[in-house]
Amino acid sequence: MTTTIPKASVETIGPMQLTFLGTASAQPSSTRNHSSLALRLGGDVWLFDCGEATQHQIQKSSTVKMGRIRKIFITHMHGDHIFGIAPLLASCLNGAGGTAEGYEDPRSQHSGMTPMVEIYGPLGIRAYVRTALSYTHTKLDGTYVVHELRSPSDPQRGDYTTVLQLPLEKEGTNFIQVNGIWNDIYKDARLSVSAAPILHSVPCVGYVLHEFPIPGKIDPKEYIPHIKRTKTSMSVMQQLQQGSSVELTDGTVLQGPPRREGRKVVILGDTYDPSPIISLACDADLLIHEATNAHLPGIDPTTKTTDTDESVEERARSRGHSTPLMAGAFAKRVRAKKLVLNHFSSRYPGDDSEEAHKIMAAIGSLAAGEYGHDVICARDFMSFDIVHS
Repeated sequence: MTTTIPKASVETIGPMQLTFLGTASAQPSSTRNHSSLALRLGGDVWLFDCGEATQHQIQKSSTVKMGRIRKIFITHMHGDHIFGIAPLLASCLNGAGGTAEGYEDPRSQHSGMTPMVEIYGPLGIRAYVRTALSYTHTKLDGTYVVHELRSPSDPQRGDYTTVLQLPLEKEGTNFIQVNGIWNDIYKDARLSVSAAPILHSVPCVGYVLHEFPIPGKIDPKEYIPHIKRTKTSMSVMQQLQQGSSVELTDGTVLQGPPRREGRKVVILGDTYDPSPIISLACDADLLIHEATNAHLPGIDPTTKTTDTDESVEERARSRGHSTPLMAGAFAKRVRAKKLVLNHFSSRYPGDDSEEAHKIMAAIGSLAAGEYGHDVICARDFMSFDIVHS
């Protein structure tokens, strides 16, 4: 007799890889594109923010494939985070312009063959996407849907746009905060996505991906001798790997290893204070935090002689942004296992030059002084795997 568990509860994501497509703040530079990062979950790609020229960055990337994009999560409505959405959708969903013969309903074409793209973001993202596609006469050959994360003070009904729902736009969900968070805005058998507001100059969101518990590490030497001794089928190892108990032919009961905590990834938008997301973000395997401005005397030639750590922080806060010191302090506060900084001022180069290495090392050192661990400073096309603790 064997005890099994439902198939859905044993599904796993597999490899999880993060690629930065754009790491600039406000304005792009010759070495940094506008904000966007891609998370590969098995065969799917999820984007977080989609600044101008994101699709160009994807075309240059060796790890991110346009046809694999299934979800786009937008942190806030500033242009450097959303101006790439419409052209990206046109590429993902085989978009085209109007024809000389006039409008032709795209639903009569080949719609349904291209996988749907889901977009999540604050109030206004649905209006922006719909308006951008409508007034550029963009015809898609695939469906999309826009879900909005609304605060209690936002209107709870309606699309917040005068443009009618487009032919291939599916009706989205309006998620309303409960106790200050948006819980489980997406959930499947492998993971859930929740969100919370973070403080910026405009409404902004941080996202938390939490993988469900995964099979524990199994030592075959603990089980195989008993299985062979009782001439039980070796297929029971599959049940043991999932943490189930198995009864052998002689009545012996073997218990599989307990399941391990899944990975947690926290991706913050622009912020000078992300404290509202603390309840979701604690003990993350990876925290992505902005560090737009830094005080780097003797390293950054644009540093003013009158600047101090305090004055640079005050200036960053006044614009809704953080310094490396602020990012490091927050990472320590939520006990993040790894901190990666991004969203740097355009004056900080992101290439392989000696100047860039020197500036990024200094920025990382400032954050590490608060955090207590080494810090990674992102640059465009940087990729790394997110592994289990």
